[in-house]
Amino acid sequence: MRRAHRAFSMMSLTATLLALVVVVLGAYVRLSDAGLGCPDWPGCYDRLTVPSDPQAVADANVEYPQRPVDVAKGWKEMVHRYAAGILGLLAAALAAIAWRLRGDASRPHRLAIAILAVVTGQAILGMWTVTWNLKPLVVMAHLLGGMAVLGLLWWQTLRTQATRFRAGLLAYRRVRWSLSLALVALASQIALGGWTSANYAALACNEFPSCKQGDLWPDADFATGFKPWHGLGRDYEYATHIGHDAKVAIHLVHRLGALVLTGVLLGLVAVLWRTPGRAARRGALAVAAGLTVQLGLGVGNVVFDLPLWLAVAHNAGAAGLLLLLVTLIHLASPGLRR
Repeated sequence: MRRAHRAFSMMSLTATLLALVVVVLGAYVRLSDAGLGCPDWPGCYDRLTVPSDPQAVADANVEYPQRPVDVAKGWKEMVHRYAAGILGLLAAALAAIAWRLRGDASRPHRLAIAILAVVTGQAILGMWTVTWNLKPLVVMAHLLGGMAVLGLLWWQTLRTQATRFRAGLLAYRRVRWSLSLALVALASQIALGGWTSANYAALACNEFPSCKQGDLWPDADFATGFKPWHGLGRDYEYATHIGHDAKVAIHLVHRLGALVLTGVLLGLVAVLWRTPGRAARRGALAVAAGLTVQLGLGVGNVVFDLPLWLAVAHNAGAAGLLLLLVTLIHLASPGLRR
């Protein structure tokens, strides 16, 4: 039984690290305009790999004339799918092991099964992302689902692995509301970031702190920018279905969300700093550092015209803040019954 416990803990940690890789790969694929590098699902031009030899490329171009083969983009998409597929297999194995250990309170089988359900939902959203031609609502939901899988796997790892991140190190009553509010604010901002990216609105405002041409609040079409459904059967790549004013509205709301999140996280830093214990002080410093880095990455994306590496780092920074908040919530939670 102890061997099974150890295997579960190590597999959970491995799955968490892989989920982080999948999230970052997903951002890279999306931001490098490779989301439709394979126009079908789960294969690529009806193959398990990207067609590369001249005859295979010619056949694929005949079969999918609306999406000519781009080998580089195709491989970006397929590497992401391979990694996501391995993550799905790990989630299934964890659920099976957790079910065997369901009599042990330190092995939450319900959480492992819930993670498998979310991963399954992610596979469906991944399929719709392609078959619905990068529909923004689906792209945003796919991003949120990936972050949810990452956060849940890390929570499972913390709750089941004997590490120095021990539950109960923080005074629960003092910090629980601040942590809950911070998690909601971060999730909301991640959703806004996903909506901004899915609608190609990251550079709708190309100045900071102003939006464009020195104007802090230019004309913006909020009704169109936040209309969730524009129908099926159309191509949403590059967001030609909405105008520039709608993209400006999306960008402005994302900036406002960043201000709200900054206020919430600074409030959390203040609460943690006043909470007794070394863990609380370290948590306050970690949140302050993570927030500073993420704000710098966001401003840098605007000032430097959205370089790919910086945009991907901004997504990774959001994932890092999520992992940090989950860790703090674990530290502030009651200890597990052994």
